[in-house]
Amino acid sequence: MEVFKFGGASVKDAEAVKNVAHILHAAPAADRVVVISAMGKTTNMLEEVLRDWFDGRGHAAALQRVGTYHRNIIDEVFTSGTPQGFAFDNLWSELASRLDRAPGEDFDFEYDQVVSYGELFSTAIVAAYLESEGFKSEWVDVRNIIRTDSAYRKARVDWARTRKNGEVLKGYLADEDCEVVVTQGFIAKGNLGNTTTLGREGSDFSASILAHITDAQTVTIWKDVRGMQNADPSWFNNTVRLPQISYREAIELSYYGASVIHPKTIQPLQDKGIDLHVKSFLEPEEAGTIIQANAERDHLIPSYIFKPEQILVSVSRRDLAFVGEQQLSGIFATLDTIGLNINMMQLSALNFSFVMDNDTRRLERLRSMLSEHYQVRYNEGMTLLTVRHYDQPTLAGLVAGNEVLLEQKTRSTIRLVMRPKTGDA
Repeated sequence: MEVFKFGGASVKDAEAVKNVAHILHAAPAADRVVVISAMGKTTNMLEEVLRDWFDGRGHAAALQRVGTYHRNIIDEVFTSGTPQGFAFDNLWSELASRLDRAPGEDFDFEYDQVVSYGELFSTAIVAAYLESEGFKSEWVDVRNIIRTDSAYRKARVDWARTRKNGEVLKGYLADEDCEVVVTQGFIAKGNLGNTTTLGREGSDFSASILAHITDAQTVTIWKDVRGMQNADPSWFNNTVRLPQISYREAIELSYYGASVIHPKTIQPLQDKGIDLHVKSFLEPEEAGTIIQANAERDHLIPSYIFKPEQILVSVSRRDLAFVGEQQLSGIFATLDTIGLNINMMQLSALNFSFVMDNDTRRLERLRSMLSEHYQVRYNEGMTLLTVRHYDQPTLAGLVAGNEVLLEQKTRSTIRLVMRPKTGDA
């Protein structure tokens, strides 16, 4: 059994949906779980709907854009009309009904309930199309498989309950009338029965969870790139494909911000020794990247990871006392409460500094919650550069023209928080 995961770009329009069927037809015969993300930029569009609705602005126009986008794809895919029992219409009615009600006070809760429809829409369309193309396919609601706590927008997997549900998923594929299970990435069900999400780009993690609980042989993530590159092509002209890396290297790269693989994806696969393939849906015959246990080749190619639009935050006590273990415990508890993720951190006697994504809503909550005992200062417009297996000449070229505000270095990795110089030193 194999798990295939298709991201938003791989199902962004009618031709892309048809390409999913082409890839499945061309692959060697096997039972498959196919995990689908929301189509194209649907998540962004639904976030706009959510903000308009939550803030009391009119959301009808934004919602109509979501509907028009999907219905155009449906019309192009099903030229003879949608099949009987097509699930999309019911899902659309559910979302519209929810948005007819007033939102609650918890933005993150409402986020998960609304934005999750992107994955439900995409899988309804893909499953119906595969059925029309002769596949024995079954649409499965992943919320009945992956169970979590109720930390909305950053839910943690309840592995005991989720592993038990692996038998449910295997049961679908054991049926001779089912060769392909189509299900959602990113979403799950919390312990209170509500929809939760696993964090942005969490569909990769969903695929690895499902592979883990079904003892799949491999996972293939289909991207619009030819495997993992040693840098983002938007930053570098001469990127190099990484043909093979270890689980450990992949975890390091994803943790530091390499965008191809979600940071939590690797561990469930490593635990079961499941190989992960990263391949191009545009060139499916290309080799791509294989991620597995062997680490012998990891050091051969340096990797460069840029995270732009970062905020460098500095927290210090108002009484100028040390920031010790007790204070750090309280600060981290506050960060966890508001769901603020740290990309890099550093401690001095009087300051706890960290780097975060550009999320002003959470930053303002942090400042408010710490204001009684701490001063919270910050610098916007930072870039976080991470280099794995670095060399000094290349590093000097990358830093040229920038002011470095924070630096961390180990034998294999250097991390720099920097911004363009504004004048002569």
